[in-house]
Amino acid sequence: MKPVRIVIFAKAPLAGLAKTRLIPALGQHGAAELAQRLLAQTLHEALISQVGPVELCVTPSAVQAVWETLAISRTVHRTDQGDGDLGERMARAAKRVLDAGESIFLIGTDCPQLDAAQLRQAARALQFADATLVPAFDGGYVLLGLNRFDTRVFSGIAWSTSSVATDTMSRMKQLDWRVEILPMLHDIDEPSDLKWLPKTWLTSASSASQWPWHEGSAS
Repeated sequence: MKPVRIVIFAKAPLAGLAKTRLIPALGQHGAAELAQRLLAQTLHEALISQVGPVELCVTPSAVQAVWETLAISRTVHRTDQGDGDLGERMARAAKRVLDAGESIFLIGTDCPQLDAAQLRQAARALQFADATLVPAFDGGYVLLGLNRFDTRVFSGIAWSTSSVATDTMSRMKQLDWRVEILPMLHDIDEPSDLKWLPKTWLTSASSASQWPWHEGSAS
């Protein structure tokens, strides 16, 4: 099976920067703690999937000290997202990887349901398609896999809205690409999404912590 470079888009898990839509439910530090755990989970599943190289495309810059404080495997290459909206940043990463002769998965860190088995399933699907997409229940997408590049897949998309996946699929249909759509998964973006966290992350409501989970909690 042809390797696929997994490019993970991530914000540094800092209070006030990461998972800001969860701050009303968790507080700034709780949201940052969850962001760090989601990042660690995403990296772990990407690495054990063994579908190809793993790259962490980050903001703020990869040279910022915060990234040295996190336990990130030395096998994970770090790059900068750079400026622009999400579409511009993803388009740059996709073009760079595809121009180098690799296939690409673009993923975020918001979906703990996206595990190694599903990454391998998406990689198999991409062997016979121009693109593959894992939609999210909120209307976005969890994964976009590409064997081809066209800037129209990323430009003029109303990011963080319920039409992202539909608009993206429409663009690829207009390009006459063969697209494999895989089963829909849940992102963790809003307080109402917290119920989709893995049960092993949950603790009793009596926890003294600001957030309703901790490492090694019971289901």
